[in-house]
Amino acid sequence: MKATRVFVLVTVIGLSFASGGWLLQRRAEGSASIYGQASLFDDVLSHVADYYVDSLGTAELYRLAVDGLLSQLGDPYSTFLERSDYDRLSESTTGNYGGLGIQIDVRDGWITVVAPLPDTPAERAGIQPGDRIVQLDGGSTRDWNADRAVGELRGEPGTSVTITVARIGVREPIELTIERAEIHVRSVQVAMLAAERVGYVSLTHVSTDSRDELRDEVERLRQAGMRSLVLDLRNNPGGLLDEGVDVADLFLDPGQEIVSVRGRAPRISKAYRDGERQAWPDLPIVVLVNGYSASAAEIVAGALQDHDRALVLGTPTFGKGLVQSVFKLGGDEWLKLTTARWYTPSGRTIQVARGPDGEAVRAHAGRDSGVLALPDSFRTAAGRTLAGNGGIVPDTVVQPNTLTEAEQEFIQALGADLGTYQDVLASYAIELAEQRVVRPDFVPTGAMRREVHSRLQSRGVEVGADAFARAGKWVDRNLTYQAVRFAHGREAEFRRRMRDDAQVQVAIRLAASARSPHDLLGLSPPQ
Repeated sequence: MKATRVFVLVTVIGLSFASGGWLLQRRAEGSASIYGQASLFDDVLSHVADYYVDSLGTAELYRLAVDGLLSQLGDPYSTFLERSDYDRLSESTTGNYGGLGIQIDVRDGWITVVAPLPDTPAERAGIQPGDRIVQLDGGSTRDWNADRAVGELRGEPGTSVTITVARIGVREPIELTIERAEIHVRSVQVAMLAAERVGYVSLTHVSTDSRDELRDEVERLRQAGMRSLVLDLRNNPGGLLDEGVDVADLFLDPGQEIVSVRGRAPRISKAYRDGERQAWPDLPIVVLVNGYSASAAEIVAGALQDHDRALVLGTPTFGKGLVQSVFKLGGDEWLKLTTARWYTPSGRTIQVARGPDGEAVRAHAGRDSGVLALPDSFRTAAGRTLAGNGGIVPDTVVQPNTLTEAEQEFIQALGADLGTYQDVLASYAIELAEQRVVRPDFVPTGAMRREVHSRLQSRGVEVGADAFARAGKWVDRNLTYQAVRFAHGREAEFRRRMRDDAQVQVAIRLAASARSPHDLLGLSPPQ
């Protein structure tokens, strides 16, 4: 195919020199036909190849043409993929990669371990939260950015990497040689009893194992006494359509529609229905969503809302309701192309219209109400009215925590030094954790807050004492979360964050009050 294209290009170039007038005439006569448009394209291509001020190879010209075609579709989800792009796509949909299994951040110029993932080479090697990876295979990692760190730490399973770790409280650096393995990033990373008889599960993305992971965690929490569930889909970017269907299948009954897909290609339009009877029909469920809940996460939220199976709470979702198909083109080339749209069981389109700036364009029910217009044409199975302007609109709109004016002023005062502020907090939090002064209910003292300010000043960050004091509660929260994480792990940190999360607290209160799924829907105030 490529050889044919090159032959056509060479032929057109030759003809353009010998009979450019004829080509122009032919284009004018046949421009309405597919052959005329093909001739137009080849004519433009040949002129660019011969006369453009910069020299461009044939392969590069065709690639630019491909990129231009896809960009003109105005669809950011239709893209040309090379091997590295395809590998990243596969990783996002399966959750699998080759590496050590550590969550990292760059703090104070060093790769800092946030936490090792359970049952991974990093955990088995004894990597701890707060460890700094100061060398990798004998070379310093000072001032590496996160992308480089991830790229160097990951690799083919079975290969080894030697890292040198600096650990607070240990005088000499620790050298470890660790063999990489296939790492699976769980889509359920937090599952706990958040209150008496109220379970909380956070589904961070939708991948091939999401259904099994979610089912196992719900069963575990049921055995621990859970009687109602908060399912957190906030910031969940979604995943494969089939996997979203599988997750929704856990909470619906056979025959109930989960989502329908409509496209132009033959056999692509289809309605996906539940195939198995749900295991927990008596379980009240609150689903949390926000503007970063997208794609397959919206399939789950929309299906449960349309069938009156869950109360959806939070803010309107992103509105990504397009189906992409991946086509193999060549040895290491693929095309990811939007081929259909999907709709909730009530017929609502999930895809939201967006303006030139990428912002969602929605009609509002009232001035500054933040609630979408509610057309009568969309109703749940029980007859509740639904919004149909794209995305999933919660049954109960609860705004997230926002910064106070003083806190916003403090962040603005930090400006480009915000990263230094984060470095200071992380370093001090690690020290506090090492001093064993941090309990799960840790509350920073005034002296600790002043120490943060002093360390900022020593790093050349000038923020007035008054401005710092007015943002004191925000600084305390940030220091608390990091200190608890390094002292007691991610679950303890998450519990502290939940205490300050307005949306979670409302969800827990409603879930705790519900005796049945139907009862829960009655607790939602009208929008």
